[in-house]
Amino acid sequence: MRSAYGRPSSPPRVPAPPAREALSIVSVSLLAVQSLSDISPLFLTGLLQAVVAALFMNIYIVGLNQLFDIEIDKVNKPTLPLASGEYTPATGVAIVSVFAAMSFGLGWAVGSQPLFWALFISFVLGTAYSINLPYLRWKRFAVVAALCILAVRAVIVQLAFFLHIQTFVFRRPAVFSRPLIFATGFMTFFSVVIALFKDIPDIEGDRIFGIRSFSVRLGQKKVFWICVGLLEMAYSVALLMGATSSSLWSKTVTIAGHSILAGILWSCARSVDLTSKAAITSFYMFIWKLFYAEYLLIPLVR
Repeated sequence: MRSAYGRPSSPPRVPAPPAREALSIVSVSLLAVQSLSDISPLFLTGLLQAVVAALFMNIYIVGLNQLFDIEIDKVNKPTLPLASGEYTPATGVAIVSVFAAMSFGLGWAVGSQPLFWALFISFVLGTAYSINLPYLRWKRFAVVAALCILAVRAVIVQLAFFLHIQTFVFRRPAVFSRPLIFATGFMTFFSVVIALFKDIPDIEGDRIFGIRSFSVRLGQKKVFWICVGLLEMAYSVALLMGATSSSLWSKTVTIAGHSILAGILWSCARSVDLTSKAAITSFYMFIWKLFYAEYLLIPLVR
């Protein structure tokens, strides 16, 4: 199934969840590498196990969200497979059930506690976020929805997959290194922005179906500039991280890379037409490019 995040019928789509998940896990896993000798078949096997199990769980979470958002997606994203009628709900149920079972099966077979807990917590939060049962469907509540997304993207991905490599693959003590703390903090900002921004293009359907997102409550313009401000704050912290690094090459890459990204972000944000859904969606795609770029920089932060 295709991603459930913020896209209308014609503008470009959000980067595919498999690519996003794989890049984030590879990036965080590399933080556990201490020397070139660590890049071994053992490391690559452990990394592949984590990536595949996480991708299976991601398909479950995205698919479940589409199953319970069919009517909303007919307004916001009519080309999605369930909203368009390409897949029947029964097919959707079969797909998400199989991929959830495969994810847990692989996690159990691997035997890594950090990996299994990452899958389990993601399953619980992803289910509570979407499923329409009493006290659940947390996406209806802006703060709770944002916290769900933040917990998975900012905390679970960084900590659990790092610990999977550090403690299960390398059999080393759990150490929360400076780069790991930075990655978790930075992605906390990014996750908040994604949680807020993904609803900006979807304000029409959310308002009709009673989804009280921040965009519905505060307005698109205010949420847009809150998101830009949070990302610029994150880049400022990254510059401080680079300035205090003891490694010259890491200092240079961290400062130069984040300065360039912060400048491009500000320049692009100022040119967005906030009255155009297509322009807002295009900027959302740009935020995902920044997300990808950060995961390329994170392994170089030391």
